Amino acid sequence: MKTIASILTLSLALQPMVAYQTRPTYTIDTSVVIVNVTVLDRDGKPVPNLTKSDFELYEDGKPQKIQAVDYQKLSSNALPPVTATPPAPPPEPKGYNPDAEKNAVQTSLLTKYQDRRLMVMLFDFSSMQPAEQLRACNAAIKFLTSQMTTSDLVSIMIFTSELKTVQDFTSDRDLLIATINKFRIGESSENATVADEGADAQDASGQFVADETEFNIFNADLKLAALEDAARKLGEYPEKKALVYISSGIQKNGVDNQSQLRATVNTAIRSNVAFYPIDARGLSAAVPGGDATQTGGFGNEIASGATHNTNLANFNNQQETLATLALDTGGKALLDSNDLTEGIRQVQQDFSSYYVLSYASSNSAMDGKYRRIQVKLAPKLASLRAKLDYRQGYYASTTFSHMAEGDKEAQLEKALVSDNPATDLPIAVEVDYFRMEKTKYFVPIAVKIPGSALAFKSKGAKQATELDFIAQVYDDRNRSAATVRDTIPLKLAEDVAGQVVHKSIQYDTGVTLTPGKYRLRFVARENGEGKVGTYEAKFEIPDVTSEKTLRFSSVILSNQRDPVASQVAGVKNSKKLVETNPLIADGKKLVPNVTKVFRVNQNMLVYVEVYDPNIPDFLPENFKRASVSASLALYKDDKKVFESPSVRANRLSETRTGTLPVWLQMSMAKIPPGTYDAQVNLIDEFGKKFAFPRASLAVLNQ
Repeated sequence: MKTIASILTLSLALQPMVAYQTRPTYTIDTSVVIVNVTVLDRDGKPVPNLTKSDFELYEDGKPQKIQAVDYQKLSSNALPPVTATPPAPPPEPKGYNPDAEKNAVQTSLLTKYQDRRLMVMLFDFSSMQPAEQLRACNAAIKFLTSQMTTSDLVSIMIFTSELKTVQDFTSDRDLLIATINKFRIGESSENATVADEGADAQDASGQFVADETEFNIFNADLKLAALEDAARKLGEYPEKKALVYISSGIQKNGVDNQSQLRATVNTAIRSNVAFYPIDARGLSAAVPGGDATQTGGFGNEIASGATHNTNLANFNNQQETLATLALDTGGKALLDSNDLTEGIRQVQQDFSSYYVLSYASSNSAMDGKYRRIQVKLAPKLASLRAKLDYRQGYYASTTFSHMAEGDKEAQLEKALVSDNPATDLPIAVEVDYFRMEKTKYFVPIAVKIPGSALAFKSKGAKQATELDFIAQVYDDRNRSAATVRDTIPLKLAEDVAGQVVHKSIQYDTGVTLTPGKYRLRFVARENGEGKVGTYEAKFEIPDVTSEKTLRFSSVILSNQRDPVASQVAGVKNSKKLVETNPLIADGKKLVPNVTKVFRVNQNMLVYVEVYDPNIPDFLPENFKRASVSASLALYKDDKKVFESPSVRANRLSETRTGTLPVWLQMSMAKIPPGTYDAQVNLIDEFGKKFAFPRASLAVLNQ
């Protein structure tokens, strides 16, 4: 496959940055490692009273000196029934303070929570409809009322637009029930439908889906990032933790950042957290014509079942993500069950008595590499024939300032292939396609990075930093199809650098590919503090030439066109890139709005290309024109709230055969803030063909 190594451009996005969660960097102190080990005898019963001399521990095959061994004895005895006058709650435990523990050089790493089963109930209200929120709350209260044991300590978290801990660990059942009863049923339920962003059933190509990015308000990744933050916070405690995630699924479609899912799982493993997802929808039946919560099929969908298939695929994708979270962290997912308490009781069954081992790693290198752990019982206990269960390893920490230049380059290369993605640097990526020739497509790749994530250093009268980028495209056989590698120095005047912090920067490149299925792995690093971000997505380039329906390109939504000569970093545009990129015309470049967020004081520009429109033979040779009608409609809750005047495109491109550029524009001034589905209506009047690609967007106040 042919590729072009484009000279990359870097431009300041004019709109302020979309709000996103500030994500603290998570590191592990490699000098102290904690391992939880469950030891069961041949009958499946916990083995008590083991000491340091009874264990052997190895890291990467090398024996380690165990500092402490503590036993967590968990009971399955139920709490007494709820009384009319509950006893006074016990004092709240203070929690684990790692620094205090190390300074005191104590032989025990257990906290005030010794012999307790730590369980977190996380209610994701942003994914649930009101009825599902009520069902989730009732199930939690039922568990607390009749099934909570004397060993259980429960914390309650809630996720709406951000993660909040509303109740720390406590055994006070009444306090927990009162906390849940304070939830406002219906809160954030308007976001529950936003995650359902599969391809539009009427879209013949199946390619135009809502762009989900790291800091997009539509973002399914925000749910995974919230789970990652929750696991990171729980990493303070050396004990095993169970996070019961109650939601209505997490949508995962073709443009999601797959790296965020793996990063969430890896953080949970490092923090010794097992996910126990519960689908609050319970046992659901997919109604072919749609139920009362959604619009029924229309047009040929009634006969083809396209809507039913799309809804079923979205439902399965949501549950697949829950199952992945559970499987990869050692938990269990409860799906398709109306008894939601069963998922919470599973924690009690899985968390039996166990040992907490601590050791000082003999490997002090801060290399970020995976270190494999092996725990055995001493040979003298071989007759027990015991079964040991523990985490198999961890990723060591690393700091950018400690790296040599060769190690820094190796870090990028490793991030490109690692199963442990980095998410310290938030990045958003949009991949599109445009036909250049019959079997040759230009694939522009747009990357957005929040300016607040960059660390500038003074260099004379200017502020400077540097950005490294690697993009690798793989085909469906996992072979390299295209590679882009670039380093961009960023030198700005002090006042401009101050503005960048409150805005975002955008980086654009492109490759040429043939039709097929691909996977993009993109790594970005800012070289001030060495923060790295990984983005991974699958995408497909259809062979539009073979389609019998209306043939068209990706749809670009934008709010700015920048002069090609306008540069922040002094990066020169290659002549070949200017000539090849269809988003560059008349000396200006159309900048894709990667996050699909617009403001009421902006205009929205829409660009799409129609390929091989019908041109009748009866037209005079000097008046060979196409006739494609185009308009833009905004839908909210399946109701059309706006439609732009129709425009007619008829002049084919002079440089590319059979290509009809279509431009639309609308002012956002009269559009109320909120989330919408934008539908581009394309009608080839001569060919009697049509298409209605859709994408989700948001409108915010200034």
